[in-house]
Amino acid sequence: MDFTLLIVIIVLALIFDYINGFHDAANAIATIVATKVLTPFQAVVWAAFFNFLAYWVFGFGVADTVAKTANTMDINLVVILAGVIAAICWNLLTWWLGIPSSSSHTLIGGFAGAAIAHAGFDVVNWYSAGKNGGMPSGVLIIVAFIVLAPLLGALASYLISIWLLNSSKKSIYPKLFTGALMIATIAFVWYQMVPYDKIKEPRFDSHFWSVAFEAHNIKWFLVAFIILSVSTFCLFFSSLSHSKSESWLKKMQLLSSAAFSLGHGGNDSQKVMGIIAAAVAVYIHTTGSAQDAMPEWLDVVLPDGEGHFKMPEWIPLACYSAIAAGTMSGGWKIVKTMGSKITKVTSFEGVAAETAGALTLYFTEHLKIPVSTTHTITGSIIGVGLTKRVSAVRWGVTVSLLWAWVLTIPISAVLAALVYYILSLFM
Repeated sequence: MDFTLLIVIIVLALIFDYINGFHDAANAIATIVATKVLTPFQAVVWAAFFNFLAYWVFGFGVADTVAKTANTMDINLVVILAGVIAAICWNLLTWWLGIPSSSSHTLIGGFAGAAIAHAGFDVVNWYSAGKNGGMPSGVLIIVAFIVLAPLLGALASYLISIWLLNSSKKSIYPKLFTGALMIATIAFVWYQMVPYDKIKEPRFDSHFWSVAFEAHNIKWFLVAFIILSVSTFCLFFSSLSHSKSESWLKKMQLLSSAAFSLGHGGNDSQKVMGIIAAAVAVYIHTTGSAQDAMPEWLDVVLPDGEGHFKMPEWIPLACYSAIAAGTMSGGWKIVKTMGSKITKVTSFEGVAAETAGALTLYFTEHLKIPVSTTHTITGSIIGVGLTKRVSAVRWGVTVSLLWAWVLTIPISAVLAALVYYILSLFM
């Protein structure tokens, strides 16, 4: 019975991941569809490809955080099942209504709500201090980033927009700033690189290729590539005619949307990995099974305090495949909200918003914080709107979105608690 329940949870978690893909597809493709850089079909194929490509770029930091939302020693499989069912229901409802709510917070709220219904508030990891000066973790940190993620996205997109606007003018100062930023970016990324002797499991015999294809390093190479690409454009922006600059901005939108799709895939797929890992840990604990007695395809090890986190390759592969397939299915109601209802989006705004959103996702993933891609890109779109004028942002729509964000975790938690009580009558 327990093993069957574990399999049901894994299947439902992957279904949630698929729903997450088409629910959040708008995050990456809304601006390139709105500006007619790609057709809707081309846009979802483009986003789905980079969702899946994230499999080779990101580690398991966010999965680690999600898996520790509740103490797995004090819950059972019914708790996780209730959380996943509640998350699926809320995601489908908000998709049907065209509300770009957070799939991430839906899943975490559902997991936490069912755990509270089972064992009380103490079972949830509300706050854990960071080790060795690192970022703290816990549900309260995730809740804080409901506000911080869109603010970071808005600030980043606002600054990028100002940078681009000034670069379009024939002045030496924007070029000097751009040159200094390029040097600072190269120095910062070089400092972040993991050398060969610190790579735990090198992928190749060659030192160079092992360093180049280390997941941590690939992520920082991408950050450098994004910033240096925009910087290169800024150096020549003032010498381009309006038609040529518009043409180049549309080409850059392909880069910025690809970067954001990578961040979306890497951030959101890991949350489902964390739920599956937690389910396996709970199964081992509740059935008294020995870790070494588990079949190889379920050989999952939760974080042990030393940063060790292990899962078989099929789990991340299945999660990234599911979210890519979901993105291929689209999500046109939310595309309309994100692409036109918040503010009028041109190629200029698209590049600034997607670049800012991608950089925000990469940095928060580095800090192992499961932020909402929806909140991040919405904040980024608002940020570029503010560079024109405050009234350029349709605040009525934005306030409605904010209410959806604030209510997602508590509603998902209450819904999951109700589902848990119903399931407990039969299990």
